[in-house]
This record gives sequence, structure tokens and C-alpha cells, in this order.
Amino acid sequence: MRTKITELLNIRYPVFQGAMAWIADGKLAAAVSNAGGLGIIAGGAAPVEVIRNEVRTAKSLTDKPFALNIMLLSPTADDIAQLVIDEGVPVVTTGAGSPAKYMKQWKEAGVKVIPVIASVAYAKRMERVGADAVIAEGMESGGHIGETTTMALLPQVVDAVNIPVIAAGGIADGRGLAAVRIMGAEGVQCGTIFLSAEECSIAPKYKDLIYKASDISTVVTGKASGHPVRSLKTPLSRKLTEMEGHIETRTLEEIEAMTAGSLRKAVQDGNFEEGTFMSGQIAGMVNHPSTCYDIIKTMVQDADALLRGAPALSGDEGVD
Repeated sequence: MRTKITELLNIRYPVFQGAMAWIADGKLAAAVSNAGGLGIIAGGAAPVEVIRNEVRTAKSLTDKPFALNIMLLSPTADDIAQLVIDEGVPVVTTGAGSPAKYMKQWKEAGVKVIPVIASVAYAKRMERVGADAVIAEGMESGGHIGETTTMALLPQVVDAVNIPVIAAGGIADGRGLAAVRIMGAEGVQCGTIFLSAEECSIAPKYKDLIYKASDISTVVTGKASGHPVRSLKTPLSRKLTEMEGHIETRTLEEIEAMTAGSLRKAVQDGNFEEGTFMSGQIAGMVNHPSTCYDIIKTMVQDADALLRGAPALSGDEGVD
């Protein structure tokens, strides 16, 4: 399955692994890249040296291209932007802001820049400032989300820009990859499905909750603060929903205090009562452990079969 994005990034398959904060480390990114996709390290708000260590871990485990995601609102964004150049990271994905101020230095270093966007207007803006591609992320995704679904957002972005578009949100198998390819996407970015990977080092409780999830197991909180987040339904998310429903009697400061550190509590500790277990709406499709290799191989071979008009294979034969 060769597309404009596989040619641009010199990767085998058009499958990106999402930049999940506290989750997408150098080990996971390397495993995805070794499987033929594009592994992505999540920078988040981590200190520069922590990110540098993850980058070097990935470099020690793979000779394939991988990416670093930079949350541009991070107070260390400037330092991380320079780290990309110093460490020779070939691809950068960005979120929470515009990468325009870093474009010149990244381009001179040969870095490919792919912002995550949630609207047509922002996709156009990113094309104007020199982005090599964009990731159109629908609200089906886990974590911080926009307001438009992938099905509605993707074709409008494809029609609006001339650079490759990657689809994200609500994609977990070959059917999703085939569908967005037909809609004009040059590849996919998936997060929730990679939570099931053996190479993903999250708490066993987190994986168990994903395996047991159904189609209605996620909820969006944070709308009151203007920063909506999709996660699994837990005691914490239920409390947040109740508080946001009576925002006149509960302050945003109280809500922020409750959520401080809650993602780490989920990822590292598996703390069901106080953790935020971010997940996309496709969690109900993820019900058993796998490996990065098998996730990508099955997704690509099934999509290839569907696009050729044949039944999905989901076996050992298919795409090489």
C-alpha cells in the first residue's frame, strides 16, 4: 500500500501511531516503526532531557523513521524544537498551537512537519506556513478533541488543501483504513488500538478497561473549560460530568484540581478511582492483546483486500 505519505516519509505502510501523552514512549514508537508504520514519541509537557532519552531509546531500537510530537503550548517547546534538530529526528507532529516559528529551522534541517488539525481553516493555515502534511483528527479520538467527526472533517480537509491528509479518530482496523483511503486520506493515525500492543507499557488495569469497553464506554469532559477530553467512563469522569452540569456552584479550579495528574495515575498506577483513562470511541473494537506488527499487518492487508473488492483476510496471507 504505497501512498503519498509513505513516499514522503520513506515508511512501508501509511499507519501512524498516535502521540498519547505518558504512553507513547521510545519503545512503542520504535516497535511501530519496525513494523512498517510511523512510531511517534509524545513530548507532552515532559522535561527536555526526558524527551531526549526517549528519542535516543527509539534510535537504539530502530533504524526506521519515527516522529516526535510537540505540544506547542509546553513551556519547553522552544528547547524541544531545537532537540529535534540536534538529535536528527526526521519527522515532527504538532498540536496545541502553530509551528510557524520553527518552520525555517526545521526545513533547513530536512525535518518533515505534520500538524494535527481539527478544522478546514486550520488545515489551510498549516499549508500556508509550510506543513508537509496534516492530520485531520475527528472527535471520535481519545484525549483532547475538537467538535467535528472524522467522517465530516476528512473530505472537507482533503478538498481544501494540496498536501497529504492523514485521517485520525475512530479507526482501528482495515475497514477504517480502506474507508478513509476512499475519502482521500493518504494514511491513518491510530491511538486506542495501540493500547493493546504488548510493546505499550501502560498499567494492566488500563488495558483491562480497554478490552472490556463497549461502543458507549467513553465520555467527553472538560467542555466547561474549553478543553474537551474523551476518556473511558470511570468514577472520576462521572464526578467531572456532575460538576460540569452544575458549574455555577462548582469552580473550574476545583475541577482542575481533581484532574491534575490524573492521566499519570491511569497510565502508571492503573488508579481506577482517580485516573483519566483516555480512549477513543473505537475501544469496543479492541478486545485482546496484540503486537504492533500484527496490528499494522492485519490492518493493511484487510484494507488492501477491501480496496481490491475482495473479502478481508485477517490472516497470514496478504500484503507483503
